[in-house]
Amino acid sequence: MTKRITSSISFLLISMAAFSQEDSAKTSPWPTITGSVDVYYRYNFANAKDAGTGEKYTNNYTAFSNSQNSFELGMASLRADHSFGKASATIDLGFGRRAEEFSYANPDHSTLFAVKQAFLSYAVSDRFKLTMGKWATHIGYELTDAYLNRNYSMDYMFSYGPFSHTGLKADIGLGKKSNLMLGVANTTDYVSQNNSRFFGLAQFSTATADDKLSAYINYQGSYGGSYGLTQFDLVLLGTVSDKFSIGYNGTVQSVKPDGGSSNSWWGSALYFNVDPSSTFGITLRGEYFDNKKAVVAAPGTSIFDITLSPNIKIGNLTIIPELRFESAKDEVFFKNNGDPTKSTFTGILAATYHF
Repeated sequence: MTKRITSSISFLLISMAAFSQEDSAKTSPWPTITGSVDVYYRYNFANAKDAGTGEKYTNNYTAFSNSQNSFELGMASLRADHSFGKASATIDLGFGRRAEEFSYANPDHSTLFAVKQAFLSYAVSDRFKLTMGKWATHIGYELTDAYLNRNYSMDYMFSYGPFSHTGLKADIGLGKKSNLMLGVANTTDYVSQNNSRFFGLAQFSTATADDKLSAYINYQGSYGGSYGLTQFDLVLLGTVSDKFSIGYNGTVQSVKPDGGSSNSWWGSALYFNVDPSSTFGITLRGEYFDNKKAVVAAPGTSIFDITLSPNIKIGNLTIIPELRFESAKDEVFFKNNGDPTKSTFTGILAATYHF
């Protein structure tokens, strides 16, 4: 395995050297700087507390919005992209609680600062590009940066799937609307490898000629050691008209711990997007999440959640007043008096800005 990785890295370096003279004439002196900020207030209507300790029950098991009756900074991001001929570099930094949770697997994550992405790419040809470094995951429908999502709160599939990968990948154009990505990476979400388990990555994407229907088939799988993880993920995007579109995400992840037997969790979600005008849109997300075998850290049950998120757009500013209802098979949420219950209701007022 080490020989294969070393050979891939050597090929990347040789390719960059071979074209260095051609690239130097095309170097741009200035990087492109972009960024975003998101803030929110979250209130779970149970407003529950532990009767003994007084500790708040947030009634939240998903990423990035684990607070109650509090104004919060989600994340401030700065991204720089620079191209020099066939080569390019990207660094993407995040600050805030969202960045801290994103970097949970790294030892310095408690600083509220994260290197979300940092990678170098080289386009060997117009249909073959190599990338090495850390990049956001290809798996799932939702994205880390809040301004790129129409719902502010995250779904369960995003929260318990991968966030990022650090390794080497190849993007291959197959002609017309189809593309293939193949890669090898450290253990998912880890910047530095601390065991013998590497992950294979893959994505096949395609679309119709008019781009009104597109599909992404995603994969990650570990190899090396007795631990095993395999995940298959499907994303479908359909544009019905310029005012209505539908998204779908389905995923299943199987995990085999050291010395244990294999178990799976899975989820499925639909996104209905309506945009009556350029300044107002609304998204309804319905998700079913099944973790009955307690494969991941979420409650060992099944949960259905439905989220309604109006989007009020004022230039690059988007205001999102959101309502979310969740219902579980078992009593995993809490009432006002601290007693367990099967359902809960939450409101969020969020705002995002990008430049």
